[in-house]
Amino acid sequence: MAEQGFPFASYVAIIHRPLLHYKYYTSIITSPKHHQLPIPILTTMAKSSTFLLCLSLCLFAILSHTCEGRQQWQQQGNECQLDRINAIEPDNRIQSEAGTIETWNPSREQFQCAGVAIVRRTIEPNGLLLPSYSNTPQLVYIVQGRGHTGIMFPGCPETFEEPQQGGQQQFQTGGSAQDQHQKIRTFREGDIIAIPAGVAHWCHNDGNEPVIAVTVHDTSSHLNQLDNNPRNFYLAGNPEDEFQQSQQGGRLSRGQDERRKRRQGGSTTCNNLFCGMDSSFIAEAFNIDENLARKLQGENDNRGSIIRIEGQLEFVRPPRRAQEERQEQGGGRYQLANGVEETFCSMRLKENIGDPSRADIFTPEAGRITTVNSHNLPVLRWIQMSAERGVLYNEAMRLPHWNLNAHSIIYAIRGQARVQIVNENGNSVFDGELREGQVLTVPQNFAVVKRCESDRFEWVSFKTNDNAMVNSIAGRTSAIRAIPADVLANAWRVSPEEARRLKFNRQETHLASSRSQSKGWTGRNVVKELVKDLLM
Repeated sequence: MAEQGFPFASYVAIIHRPLLHYKYYTSIITSPKHHQLPIPILTTMAKSSTFLLCLSLCLFAILSHTCEGRQQWQQQGNECQLDRINAIEPDNRIQSEAGTIETWNPSREQFQCAGVAIVRRTIEPNGLLLPSYSNTPQLVYIVQGRGHTGIMFPGCPETFEEPQQGGQQQFQTGGSAQDQHQKIRTFREGDIIAIPAGVAHWCHNDGNEPVIAVTVHDTSSHLNQLDNNPRNFYLAGNPEDEFQQSQQGGRLSRGQDERRKRRQGGSTTCNNLFCGMDSSFIAEAFNIDENLARKLQGENDNRGSIIRIEGQLEFVRPPRRAQEERQEQGGGRYQLANGVEETFCSMRLKENIGDPSRADIFTPEAGRITTVNSHNLPVLRWIQMSAERGVLYNEAMRLPHWNLNAHSIIYAIRGQARVQIVNENGNSVFDGELREGQVLTVPQNFAVVKRCESDRFEWVSFKTNDNAMVNSIAGRTSAIRAIPADVLANAWRVSPEEARRLKFNRQETHLASSRSQSKGWTGRNVVKELVKDLLM
């Protein structure tokens, strides 16, 4: 600690000096000759000694807290001392009745640095992801498919309800009551969905193709007060631990190890929240019989966390006209104003960043980038995350840049690209290919550059700040462009003319294509790529 900032000896001196004064005053007051001093002087000295003791204790407490905070900061900082970063595929795979769950080992250094955990779920047609909640906020990107999701906010009313026939009499007489539930939201390919920590949710695939969803858990969020381990709390079924350690990971937790042994031994298992409650308590809480209460515990249910719906899933949904369907598929970005209707219970939780028409940055020769942050999706301010969706055409480049205030977790959706990441010492911590289905972490402030090595490369980046900011190294709005040419000439020992070429030869801002210079980019190429975008 003495090597960084204020020397430790100075801390001791600050505390020790008031203690010396306190000892001196105390010795005078307790001396046999104290009667020779006037009473007002003795009173003042006593008060002074008490004050100095309190001051010393307060300084000690403050500095101890500072030292502890510094140690915690240093420990957290050491997690990002990465010599090598790898593009990796899932470590663990769990098969359920109607889908699969694949997870990346959260104990890996790059995920510990970013404070995240990652899971990819594949839900088959008519599959249902059972209701659960997590100790961390989540950001979900829909890679493929469409469906419905319910996100249940505590204390919010059941605003979706069937017409009531007979009023409350049905509840009192035990008749069949009309259903009521909270708002149901639709989702489609390209949607980013925010799920706050501790909020229960479920998901249903009502399409004809599998739903593929990639979820990033922010385990380092201030909203998570447990530990850095992602935890899913299921309300139903008998699911396995999604983040159980693979052979490449660390040790299993005690609870995970016990559940795995029970499964291997073929004994009865139960992993949802009701399992730890007495069935009589459950029956009393819901005012039901114990037979039904025991069914909630899901014993011997081997369907996993993604189950298949028999027939059609029925729930209340408002009728929609064809015009509303078209608006949902291709409507404007700001259909809901951030005003009275943006209340807690009906807040907007999703934004589509896959639609080419919603791109924030577009270069016909190179590709496009779409961002979502707390400005266009206010709920992200709550969970402190944001996302970026990008597309690069063949041989195009995402110009070198760094993230000012966030870690970036890149998931490759399609194609492949060559990526280079450089740390503060100028060392390359990653120089290789990032392929479809792989994940790559870019720590905060590390420089990164991408170049498409296939027909096209598509990715989504999850960022650990609700308003993540990027600073480019090359291009029209880059840090290099903002520096005077003479400063660059002296810094690199180049001629003034070479310095000006470094500043002004690249006129694009974020995306650039080598074809526009070396091969010639034609209007036909532009139309071809635009049509391909619209058909994806």
